[in-house]
Amino acid sequence: MSGHQHVSHQHVSELRHHRLYRRLLAICMVLMACMALPFPWSRLASIGYVLFGVVLIRGLGRPPAQARVGVWPRRLYRLLGVAALVVWLLWSLTPVAMRSTGIPVIVLWAVFSGWSAIRLIGLLGSERRVNGLVLSGALAGYLMLGLSAGLLFCALETIQPGSFSGVQIQPPGNNSIMAVWGLDFVRLNYFAFVTLTTTGYGDVVPRTPLAQMASVSVAVIGTLYVTVVMGLLISRLMLKEARQHDDAPNP
Repeated sequence: MSGHQHVSHQHVSELRHHRLYRRLLAICMVLMACMALPFPWSRLASIGYVLFGVVLIRGLGRPPAQARVGVWPRRLYRLLGVAALVVWLLWSLTPVAMRSTGIPVIVLWAVFSGWSAIRLIGLLGSERRVNGLVLSGALAGYLMLGLSAGLLFCALETIQPGSFSGVQIQPPGNNSIMAVWGLDFVRLNYFAFVTLTTTGYGDVVPRTPLAQMASVSVAVIGTLYVTVVMGLLISRLMLKEARQHDDAPNP
């Protein structure tokens, strides 16, 4: 009876993880679609970032069923996520001239997104089989890193204007009283994905030492994520094939 309950609990946990994968992938796609809209409709992405943070807090705030994670790490993760959302909202509503408001955004979102990636990789590693939902979770994690990097680049550009060349920070006809999210940051999110994938078109270039080191960090993290996730998925596929071979009847 206890074994049946354990299997049932594990099945429920997998279903919860799969819902997280779908929701996270959906919100990432919606965010990217909003950013593809012309200004000022691209501002709709601000709502998407709020939902993005909520999905991460609710979905990744729970450990896998078989993981022995204490209460405090879960509470700390959720508290960090809420703090990251709060400072982002404050930063998005402050005038561009108040550049110091971007500092806590960089610090908290860098830690929160990094911790989220680690927790998501842990969920992917706990999967018993590889299917379309698991692959959607791996893709959602990659998009999550790109969107988080775009947000960090945006905050960095408001702190140190001119950190990136080829970026039109302030649309014509506006002044420094304008709220941060009223600016067109689509190009920096584009550069974040170009850096994450190590494509390097060269149309946007980091100019300051801080921007250059941030770009290097994003490129390394993107490569590391792909390597780790691919290793996990391949190991699961090989394990599945080995089990099928062992279960096959001998001639």
